[in-house]
Amino acid sequence: MKKPELLAPAGSFEKAKIAFMYGADAVYCGTASLSLRSRVELKDDDLAKTIGYAHEIGKKVYAAVNIFAKDESYDEIKKQARVLNELKVDGVIVSDGGVVEIMKEEAPDIDIHISTQANTISLHSSMFWYHNGAKRIILGRELSKDQIKYIMENKPMGLEIEMFVHGALCFGYSGRCFLSDFLASRSANLGDCAQSCRWGYHLYAEEANNPGNLMPIEYDEKGTYIFSSKDLCLINEIPEIIDMGVDSLKIEGRLKTEYYLATVVNVYRTAIDDYCNNPKEYDVSKYQKELEKTKTRGLTTFYFNDPKNKDFQEFEGKQYNPDYEFGGKVVEYNSEKSIVEIRNRWQIGDTLEIIVPGKIEVEEFKIEELWDSETDEKIEFVNPGKLGQQVKVKLPIKCETGWILRRKK
Repeated sequence: MKKPELLAPAGSFEKAKIAFMYGADAVYCGTASLSLRSRVELKDDDLAKTIGYAHEIGKKVYAAVNIFAKDESYDEIKKQARVLNELKVDGVIVSDGGVVEIMKEEAPDIDIHISTQANTISLHSSMFWYHNGAKRIILGRELSKDQIKYIMENKPMGLEIEMFVHGALCFGYSGRCFLSDFLASRSANLGDCAQSCRWGYHLYAEEANNPGNLMPIEYDEKGTYIFSSKDLCLINEIPEIIDMGVDSLKIEGRLKTEYYLATVVNVYRTAIDDYCNNPKEYDVSKYQKELEKTKTRGLTTFYFNDPKNKDFQEFEGKQYNPDYEFGGKVVEYNSEKSIVEIRNRWQIGDTLEIIVPGKIEVEEFKIEELWDSETDEKIEFVNPGKLGQQVKVKLPIKCETGWILRRKK
């Protein structure tokens, strides 16, 4: 049984370290102004630091240059390609044929990965990219398991296949959408999506025989979420995906928090390892339960199990979890008083969970005492009033720097 690569998003160097700590084999990140998440680009210095760190611990980094480029962007693309070649990034994610040609010319030592934005949903299209220099294809999310299986069974041995297993879905086709540009003059295809599909809309129906008589069409008092979709979640399908021989399983979310990243990466890492090590005793229920703690929308398998599935619209449009939230991150462990950087309010009596790398079971405990991180005086509560706000607390187990804590609301 071939164990697939687990590929996680990294919106910053710190997030890359969290992803690696919780089990990612590789991370993907944006490049300066040339990726589809312009708010989380890594400047060249941070990208170099991320690549250096990854290679020191035997991991990989893939850089996204996956905009659909206009002619005026190509000077910058050539410059970025040369930088990436010098930094020895492990792969470059591209979607535009012109950018592919530049990468082959200016960065010949880097593997080319064809972005999901290229809408590759067939063996024939995969072969086209393969013959034009692609090492890996990131499949469109619209494929069913039978279609993926067909590609896996008929592709060349030298062509790797990557697919998304978790994260946000887009109203556009494989992420190619013009809605944001139309409504907000922010192009999703140039890295500046305003996420117009997540907005609430007020719809009205006009009676044909009574012009001007508008009747509201509402899901609730906030309006109607006609474009927003649920998040993709294929945790229950991991055995089938591994059995197909897919090379890399990808988690979406460069804009997500370290808490989200730690939870989701840890769950998929544990699930992959458990199935590969002992497939007969694989139990999907415990993984789903842990993912429920961090979800902010409904979850769907999209078209993986059923190409005619229609159960993927998020009518409530929610963006929060009612039961759990980001608690904090361990800064320094001490058996008596550990220092933790908090992300939400803490008070005596709160229930916290420590997300332990490599374990699906969390370590739960109640806060019995808190100390001010600067004065060491006992306190009853603490608010995250400033960036990097810290507090001292007794942790029930030995923790490493960077471990994430979850707070039960």
